[in-house]
Amino acid sequence: MASTTALFTGLSGLNANSRLIDVIGNNISNVNTTAYKSNRLQFSSMFNRTFSIGSAPGVNTGGTNPGQVGLGVQAAGTQRNFLNGAINATGDSRDMAIEGEGFFVVQRAGGEQVYTRAGSFRPNSSNELVTMTGERLMGYGVDARFNIDKSTISPVSIPLGALTIAEPTSLATLSGNLNKNGSLPTHGASLTLQASSTNAFGVVTGASPAPGAGNVVETTTRLVDIDDPAIAGTTTALFSAGQTIRFSGAQKGVTSVNAKNLPDASLQITSTTTMQDLMNFLQNAYGIVGGQTNPDGATTGITLNPATGVLSIVGNTGTMNDITFNPANLKLEDASGNQVQSALFSATKNGAADGESVRTSFVAYDSLGTPVNINVGFTLESTPGGTGSNWRWYAESGNPYNGSINLGSGVVSFGSTGALLTNTPLSISVDRTGTGAITPLTFNISLSSGQGGVTAFANNNGTSSLQAQQVDGAPIGTLQSFAVGDDGIITGAFTNGLSRTMGQVVLAKFSNPEGLVDLGNNLYRVGPNSGTAGIATPLDLGTGKIVGGALELSNVDLGSEFLGLILAQTGYSASTRVIRTTDDLFQQLLSLGR
Repeated sequence: MASTTALFTGLSGLNANSRLIDVIGNNISNVNTTAYKSNRLQFSSMFNRTFSIGSAPGVNTGGTNPGQVGLGVQAAGTQRNFLNGAINATGDSRDMAIEGEGFFVVQRAGGEQVYTRAGSFRPNSSNELVTMTGERLMGYGVDARFNIDKSTISPVSIPLGALTIAEPTSLATLSGNLNKNGSLPTHGASLTLQASSTNAFGVVTGASPAPGAGNVVETTTRLVDIDDPAIAGTTTALFSAGQTIRFSGAQKGVTSVNAKNLPDASLQITSTTTMQDLMNFLQNAYGIVGGQTNPDGATTGITLNPATGVLSIVGNTGTMNDITFNPANLKLEDASGNQVQSALFSATKNGAADGESVRTSFVAYDSLGTPVNINVGFTLESTPGGTGSNWRWYAESGNPYNGSINLGSGVVSFGSTGALLTNTPLSISVDRTGTGAITPLTFNISLSSGQGGVTAFANNNGTSSLQAQQVDGAPIGTLQSFAVGDDGIITGAFTNGLSRTMGQVVLAKFSNPEGLVDLGNNLYRVGPNSGTAGIATPLDLGTGKIVGGALELSNVDLGSEFLGLILAQTGYSASTRVIRTTDDLFQQLLSLGR
């Protein structure tokens, strides 16, 4: 007769297949979910009703098998497919995909760490990369020198438009050719300087200290005791404390050949400022390297003849070091900055600097990214034995500051083949006191490089040439963009052309990823059977590599899902037939009692 067991068996089929349709429907609905991992439902038979456990074979009889009737089907469990989905390039550097078995580590509110394969991260108001639901991406940070710090993991921060850096110059490379056949120098510029065209420097009546016997002025004479040449011999001084001598608009070198503008400078006059201070100021402003003996026997620098009150200026050799004194380049201002006198002193030029020379300029940067103009030049000094050549180099600053514009000088030698013999780079030190930057700014200038560097060949039909080939360092720059490499290292690009490491994304690896608990929103939590999270950098421990500017697609196979849907529907329909057939039998049984 009809059995109620068959009804419940059919019911179990309905329940199991409806659960299968739930799983398949969930897979199909997530076919476009980023990094979604498909599920499959596994069936198992329920316990059996046993009529006989069977018997073993005997001497005269064969054995019998167990007699059992199954009581239905049940959903044994789900299995998640963690195979990689296809990688879709998005072109957005904030997107990341994983090729491998790793998971991104993200942090929820309260500090809980959960895991995801969906790498569609976006910055929050704190410049941290977060998921669509606000979980922070975790990784290694960097120290003050942009070296990765692996001591702990923390939220990944990319401060676009906020982080600024600068890099001081450490090396400049020059290239060019110094004409070995250029003219040898004979003398430097020679000038005499007086208080006016008719009067040398003198002192006012009652000057303290007064010049010694036979002297009209001395290097120790105070500027406030220098008399006004328009009314010489009176108590009226040319200068007074609180005034400023302003040096501006001056040039150095042969005009239109290798002339350069000299930086502005100023001398504050106090009650103790002396003629020696004025001489040092002019020598520093013109960048004269003092104490050198020129070929004509003159010693470079500025000297005072105390008996005549005349200043003598002797410059360095080389046409680039020629000096032309223009009284209009010196102005006298009062304490309020108002011009007191438009032109100071009178000069007579007795000779111009000669000798083959060449100059180039480039921009270096201090630790704050402030540009510092540097001028480097070479003058032919000698050709020993008529073979090689010796050249004296001069380095000067093109920026206004309190000290001398001269940054250094020395001699480099070239052999008979025109090749550089002095391989030691030029060492430059620039005083940056008062600028807020690290002082001094020190860097090297290399004359030799793989691209040729500086040579000294004969050039009978031309002149020397020199240029700055490469200068490192950079001005202030703002973080403009970033990219993530295969190893998870985040590299930031700044507006000044520099790039720096901003951090490194870490990945988690599980011994059994199918044991993770799905939290929704593409997030997973450690489950009892997943194993603990092993934190590692991409490419290590099988975590896989990161693909920047891309997202992992869902790994749902629609063809398989539709086929499974047909089978689930068939199973469900067949289970209803079991119930219907059993019901028909019951109806027939009941009809017997009518």
